[in-house]
Amino acid sequence: MDIPAPYTPLLALIDYKDPYVQPFILSALESRLPSASFTLIKDLPADIQDSGIQSVLQFRQYEEIDWDHALHHPQNSLVNAYTIRKALIRKHYLSTTVHNWIVKHPESVLRRHVKAAVAFELDYAEFLDDALNEADSYDLQDSFAKNEGKDASQRDWWILKPSMSDKGQGIRLFSTEEELIAIFEGWEEEDSEDLDKDSCENDGHSSGKSGLAIMNGMGLNGTNTSSDDANEDDEGNGVVTSQLRHFIAQPYIARTLLLAECADRKFHIRTYVLAVGSLHVYVYKPMLALFAATSYTPPWSTQGIHDDQEYLRTHLTNTCLQNGEREGSVRAFWDLPDEDSLPSICSTTGALFEAAARGMMTDFQTLPFAFEVFGLDFLVDEDYTAWLLEVNAFPDFKQTGNALSGIIEGLFEDVVDVAVKPFFGLGAQGVEGTDRMTRVLDLDLGRR
Repeated sequence: MDIPAPYTPLLALIDYKDPYVQPFILSALESRLPSASFTLIKDLPADIQDSGIQSVLQFRQYEEIDWDHALHHPQNSLVNAYTIRKALIRKHYLSTTVHNWIVKHPESVLRRHVKAAVAFELDYAEFLDDALNEADSYDLQDSFAKNEGKDASQRDWWILKPSMSDKGQGIRLFSTEEELIAIFEGWEEEDSEDLDKDSCENDGHSSGKSGLAIMNGMGLNGTNTSSDDANEDDEGNGVVTSQLRHFIAQPYIARTLLLAECADRKFHIRTYVLAVGSLHVYVYKPMLALFAATSYTPPWSTQGIHDDQEYLRTHLTNTCLQNGEREGSVRAFWDLPDEDSLPSICSTTGALFEAAARGMMTDFQTLPFAFEVFGLDFLVDEDYTAWLLEVNAFPDFKQTGNALSGIIEGLFEDVVDVAVKPFFGLGAQGVEGTDRMTRVLDLDLGRR
């Protein structure tokens, strides 16, 4: 590819802090860009803020991005994240995004591919009734009433998700109000035990924690998650009590698609989505299928509170919960038999990003000098309907493993072709897509 003349090589600061991903980004730049078009650097020059001439590409972790430089030089500085995208990556914001859009656009595809959620705030179990009354929880409370007196196998089941957690932390299943109350009371008891332990270890001085804490069957989580707009699908392994206020409850898809060839293990689809500027959105067609650790059993097959680690292993498809035993847990989606959910995944993704960009502009702020790769998770039910589960920023690419690393390598090659080359004048503007990447949304939000 020819370089426009005259052309000053752009400065490429590639520091992803992930030994699995970093080589793929560097390889993509080297294979897709002319060698004379960029110079790799380790830090931005000290005088870079005073220069509006040199083009800069930052491909870094969210917290490391030099936002000041990007905001001061939006015409020639490109970054690999949007500053604010809570409307997508925080579960209670996501539920609001979808709800508001469906109210205004009742025929939206989102109605058929996103389960309606009940979002509520809660600090203590004793206030659960008040929290549900304050929330729009008619469907949930109506379900409780209908489930009374029914056998567990005949009930409608629900899934509880803390909005600020990731990696499957704090997820629980329930079908009655008593089970939901027991979940929150159990977290309070665990937090109380942890406080007692802290008091003993600190000569009788309390650590000052209060409220709810989450156990995941592997010990009390004490590590902090990322900041509100940083990584969603990162290596954070727990949730601190101060973040356990926002929850969502959704109908649980108990009758999920199971494949005999895959030992009837529950799975979800990981779809990589590239958002560019303000706003083009692309779905990367090579997708992953992430499997639970054990063969699926319906939630009513186990008695008691459904928070036991072994019980959850049959329901949660997060590979991080599999204690390193991931054999067969990650497969190429297109290797699965009789599976083609791409059309509905594409239409749902396009509608979701439009809903966030147009309907939640404060909480999803697109920028013309930014792009970002998201990981969207979908679950397919026994009727072959793909349901959106969640959206992850800075997804965990290394769960793909070495055998399927070509999927991630190809992803970053297309990111360079679609997002990087056009911005710096090295490729056509408004790329419709590639052989592997399908454009699902093309908006002009008037931001230059």
